[in-house]
Amino acid sequence: MSDGAHANPATESQWLDWLGWASEQGVAVPDDAAFAEARARVWEASEFVATAAARHPGDFAELIASGDLERSSGEGVLARRLEAALDGVADELALQKALRLFRRREMIRIIWRDLAGFAPLPETLEDLSELADVCIRQALERLSDWTRAELGTPRDPAGRPLRLVVLAMGKLGARELNLSSDIDLIFAFPQGGEVTDGPRRLSHEQWFVRLAQRLVQALASQTVDGFVFRVDTRLRPFGEVGPLAMSFQAMEDYYQSQAREWERYAMIKARPVAGDPADRDQLMLMLRPFVYRRYLDFGAFESLRDLKRMIAKELYRRGMEANIKLGPGGIREIEFIGQAFQLVRGGRDPDLQVRPIRQVLACLADKQLMPADAIAQLDAAYVFLRLVENRLQAYRDKQTHKLPEDALGQWRLARSMGFADWPIFASVLQAHRRLVQQQFDHVFATPDSHEEPGESSLNGLWTGTHEAVHDLELLDRAGFSDPAAARLRIEQFRETTARKGLSSRGRDRLAQLMPMVLRVIATSEQPDLALKRVLRVLESVARRTAYLAMLVESPDILAQLARLSGMSPWFTDKISRHPLLLDELIDPRRLYAPLRREDLESELDALLSHLDADDLEQQMERLHQFAQGNMLRVAAADLTEAIPLMVVSDYLTEIAEVAIARVLRLAFAHLVRQHGRPTAILGEDTGFLVLGYGKLGGIELGYGSDLDLVFLHGTEQVSAMTDGTKSISNEQFYARLGQRMIHMMTTRTASGALYEIDMRLRPDGNKGMLARSLQSFASYQESDAWTWEHQALVRARPVAGDRLLAERFGTVRRAILCRERDPETLRDEVRTMREKMRATLDKSHDERFDLKQGSGGIADIEFMVQYAVLRWAVAHPALADWTDNVRLLETLARLGLLPGQAAENLTDAYKALRAVYHRSALQEQPKTIPADQFQAERDRVREWWRALMESGE
Repeated sequence: MSDGAHANPATESQWLDWLGWASEQGVAVPDDAAFAEARARVWEASEFVATAAARHPGDFAELIASGDLERSSGEGVLARRLEAALDGVADELALQKALRLFRRREMIRIIWRDLAGFAPLPETLEDLSELADVCIRQALERLSDWTRAELGTPRDPAGRPLRLVVLAMGKLGARELNLSSDIDLIFAFPQGGEVTDGPRRLSHEQWFVRLAQRLVQALASQTVDGFVFRVDTRLRPFGEVGPLAMSFQAMEDYYQSQAREWERYAMIKARPVAGDPADRDQLMLMLRPFVYRRYLDFGAFESLRDLKRMIAKELYRRGMEANIKLGPGGIREIEFIGQAFQLVRGGRDPDLQVRPIRQVLACLADKQLMPADAIAQLDAAYVFLRLVENRLQAYRDKQTHKLPEDALGQWRLARSMGFADWPIFASVLQAHRRLVQQQFDHVFATPDSHEEPGESSLNGLWTGTHEAVHDLELLDRAGFSDPAAARLRIEQFRETTARKGLSSRGRDRLAQLMPMVLRVIATSEQPDLALKRVLRVLESVARRTAYLAMLVESPDILAQLARLSGMSPWFTDKISRHPLLLDELIDPRRLYAPLRREDLESELDALLSHLDADDLEQQMERLHQFAQGNMLRVAAADLTEAIPLMVVSDYLTEIAEVAIARVLRLAFAHLVRQHGRPTAILGEDTGFLVLGYGKLGGIELGYGSDLDLVFLHGTEQVSAMTDGTKSISNEQFYARLGQRMIHMMTTRTASGALYEIDMRLRPDGNKGMLARSLQSFASYQESDAWTWEHQALVRARPVAGDRLLAERFGTVRRAILCRERDPETLRDEVRTMREKMRATLDKSHDERFDLKQGSGGIADIEFMVQYAVLRWAVAHPALADWTDNVRLLETLARLGLLPGQAAENLTDAYKALRAVYHRSALQEQPKTIPADQFQAERDRVREWWRALMESGE
C-alpha cells in the first residue's frame, strides 16, 4: 500500500525498530495480509501512532495480543478498562500518570481502527467521546473523595452530600469528539452554603472551585507522559473572569439576565457527564427555557448570520480560508444550519431538542423543514469533512483544521482518505464545501428587500419623508380605495410604535419590516381592510422582537396574513391576542389542510410529550395552543374554500373531542396518583364518561361555540372507595375529576382559555351534582326529567371516556327517546318551550333577523326535529341513531314521517342559515341578517312550523 517515493522514512524506521524489539521479546507479529495492509496505512498516515509504538512497544504488542485493534468496544468496556488501570491509585500524581497511559493506549487503538478502515465515523466519534467521559467521571470520583478528606464535605440543608455537576459542551456534549479535540467544560454545584466539618470554614463555591481546578489539572496539565485532554472552561458564565464553578441559582440568574446570544447556541449541545442524576436533571430543566423559547424564534437566523460574518472576517484577516471547520463550506456552517432550526423551532417541537448534528439533519428531513436532497448533501458533506478533520489530526495528535500546503502533506492526506492523489481528493472536497456553502447561503440569506422599479416610494410611506399629495397618489395607484384613511393609519401606527419605547434592535427590525409589509398589502385583494387589520397585529407584537424577526425572515407569513386579514377580522383578532398563532402561517401546505382525528391526536402527543406529568400550567398552555392553532387552520381552509362549508363543523367538533379526551386523561392520571383508582365501577377503563350536548353533541360546532357537557360515572356501590393510600369515595373522586377538567378547560392562560363550558344541562341543572352515576342519570331521565331535557337528549352523545360506559349510556338514551308519548301533550310542551325561548332570546326587529332565535330560524328547525324524534321514535327506533339535524331530517324523510317536502325544505333552510351563521362568526358580526334576506327559506320554515307544531299535521 505504501508508496516508496512518498513513504516517511522516519515512520518506516520506527516500524523496523518495533519489529526488532518484538523479535527480541519473542512477541508474535501477525503475518496475514490484512494486518500488513492496515499497518502500512496507519504508519503512512499517523506519525503519532508510529512514534508511540516505537517508544512504548509493549503497549502496541498488548493491543495486538488483546484483539482490541480488530473489534469495536462495547458499552461499558472503556469504563471497566479505566477502572482496572486506576486500581491502586492513591494520589494525584499517580492519577495523572495512569490517565495519560490509558489515553495513549486508547488513542492508538482508535486511530488504528479509523485509518485502517475498520471503524466507521460514528464509532470513532463515539469512542473518543466515551474516552473523555470515563476519564472525567473516574478522575472526578477520586478527586472528590480526596478533597472531602482534606477539606470536609459540602451538604444541603437536609445533610445530603453535594456533588460537582460537569457539563460537557461542544463536540463532547454531542458525543461527536474528534481525534485531537480539546474538551469544553462548565462546572456547577446545586446550592450555596458552607463546609463546616473541615480544617477551616469554606464556602461551597470555594470548595467546588478547588475541586474543579484539580480536575482540570488532572486532565490537561502537560507531564512527561503528555496530557489526557486539553480543557477549555471559557464557555462558563462571565467567561475567563467568572468563577470556575457556580451554584445553580447563580447560573440561572446569569442565563436569564446577562447571557449573550451566542451562549444559547453553545448550550444546545450541553450534556451533563458527571454529578448526581437528580441534580443533573434539575440543571438541564433550568437551562432549557434559556435555549429553547416557547415561540418560534426567527431572531436566531439574524444572530447566527452575524456570528458567521464575524468568524469569516476573522478567518480572512488571519488567512484561514483553508480551515475545514470554520472556513467557507466547513463543518461549522453545517452545524449553524442545524442550530438555526433548533433555536427557531425547538421550543415548540421537542423532537429538535437533540445534540448530534446528524440527528438534527435527519429530523429536518423528516419534518420537511428542508428538502430531502439538501439534507442528504449536508449529511454526506459532514461525514466527509469530519473524516478529513480526523485524518489531519491523526498525523501528529495535533489540533488542526487547516489543509496542508506542502506536497507531501497533501499526498498523505489524500491517501488517508482513500484517493490516489491530491487533485482528485481536492475536487471532491471542494464539491462538498461548495454544496454546504450554497445551502448555508440559502438558509441564512438576508431577507429580500428588493423592490420593483417605481416601488421605492413605499419606503417613504413608512418613514414619512414624502409630501402628503405624493403619498396619496402612491396609495391610489397601489389599489387603496381610501388613500387618505390608509395614510392616516400608517402615520398613527408609526407614532404609536414610537411611543412604545422599542429597543434599538426592535426599531431596526421594524424599519426593515414595514416597507415589506406595505408592498405585500398593496398587492393583496383588499388592501384597505388588510392594512387596517395587519397593523393591528403588528401593534400587538411591536415590542416582541422575536415576532418582528419572524415576519422579516419569513415573508410568506406576511403574504398569508395580508390575504386572510382581508377576508376576515377573526384572524387578526385571534392573532393579535395570541401572537403564537403566527406560527401557523409559515407553511401554506399545512395552513390550508386542517387535520383529522388521527393526525390531531399525533400533534397533541408531540406537544405534550416532554412535559412533566404535574406541570398543569404548561399542559393547559399546550392544549390551548393546540385548539387555537387547529381552529385557525380550519378557518383558513373554510374562507379559501379549500374545504366544503358543511364539513367545517366536523373539523371543529373533532378538535374539541380530541382536546376533551386528553383533558380527561391528564386529569384522571393526576387524581389516580393522589388517591388511587376507583373500585367497583361499571366500565373497563376510567369508569367516567363525558357527554356532549347541543352543538357539540350534534356535530355542529361553530367558531367560538361553547361546549355543553354532562359528566357521568360508573360507580355501582355508594360506599365504593379508591384503592390508593389517600383513599376517597368514588363520588368524591369523580366530582374532583369533573372540577379539574372544567378548571383545565376554562382557566385563562397566556394563550387564552381552551373552551367555555356550560354544565346546565345536567340533571337538576346548576343545583345538580357535577358528576352523576349512570344509574342515577337513567333514573332521573325516566322519572324526573322535563320534556325539554328529553329534547336535549336527542342531541346528546359520548365525546370522551370509558367505552363500556358509553355503550350503556347509548342503551339508556335509546330507551328514553323511544318511550311512547302523547303527541298532543308533547307538541304543546315543545311549542310552549320554544315560545318562551323566542320571547327572551330573539334579537329580531324590523330591520334585522336573528338567525338562530327568530321566527323561521335555526332554533325552529331544531325544535321540529326534536319533536319528531320524540313523537315517532317509539315506532321507528332508527330515529335514535343520530344526533345531528341533517341526518335526522334524512331519516325522517326516508321513513316518510314528515308531510310533503317538509324534510327537504327544512334541510335546505337549515344548511343555508347555518352557512350564514358560520360566516358571521368569521366576520365578527352579530348573528343577525338584514330582514329581507333568506325570506323564502324563513317563510317555508314558518309554514312547516304551523303545519307540525300548531295545526298538528
